[in-house]
Amino acid sequence: MSIFSDLKGSRELLENLTMREVKGKYKRTALGQLWSLANPLALMIVYSFVFAIVIRVQPAPGDPSGLNLFVLWLMCALLPWIFFSGVITGSMATVVGNENLIKKVYFPRSILVFANTLSALYQHVWEMVILVIVILLLGSNILIYVPLVAVTMVLLALFATGLGLIFSIANVYFRDVQHFAAILFQLWFYASPIVYPAQLVREQSESFGPIIGPITIENLYYLNPFIHFAEIFRNLLYDARWPDWGQFGLVAAGSVAIFFIGWKIFDRHQDHLAEVL
Repeated sequence: MSIFSDLKGSRELLENLTMREVKGKYKRTALGQLWSLANPLALMIVYSFVFAIVIRVQPAPGDPSGLNLFVLWLMCALLPWIFFSGVITGSMATVVGNENLIKKVYFPRSILVFANTLSALYQHVWEMVILVIVILLLGSNILIYVPLVAVTMVLLALFATGLGLIFSIANVYFRDVQHFAAILFQLWFYASPIVYPAQLVREQSESFGPIIGPITIENLYYLNPFIHFAEIFRNLLYDARWPDWGQFGLVAAGSVAIFFIGWKIFDRHQDHLAEVL
């Protein structure tokens, strides 16, 4: 398939672009890569204050880990969300932002999106490593689940990259997409169980009953793919148990499918990007 030939033929370019993103982002800053932790920490403080202290959201303790700390529960889904949304918004920015390079030199344009994903994944890995260390220090032995956490991170990267390829192409033709995406991700964030447990939606769904035939609010709610990623990460990291394998299989199949769909859409248009930009 051309996607693999593009990656193989442009491996050195992919490495250079990825390192450019990693090194250039915090170039000439005193704290360097430590700045990558500033946004998650700031969001953690704000959301913990609002939802744990003011609104007093109380998720169930980890089962069977026994962890009962809102901050950890929050970060198990917040960090993947930051990575997921960052990959997609970064994909739109990197294609439009490299307009001069695209017009001057021919290379597989998809490399720009893949480099964006790899640089974001590099940062995400360090964030998750710190989270794992904190959980271990609190007495929850999750080492056996870490390999599956890594696999889930790769699946999330594939899913985000597939959407990033679609959004980046759409943004080239219609620049309104970047503004639409900003609104979409605000709505998507609160439509996902990141700062509140999905159990609250389930309880409200039961009280409302079916809304369209046999369809309930919970049925519609679980069409959100990020819900399944959040639940898998929390099962592995916060609960210290294996996820539902049916759910995991669905996430794996969907992530691979979205990646290749995104690639096919991008590949169909990438040869004309220099003309459109």
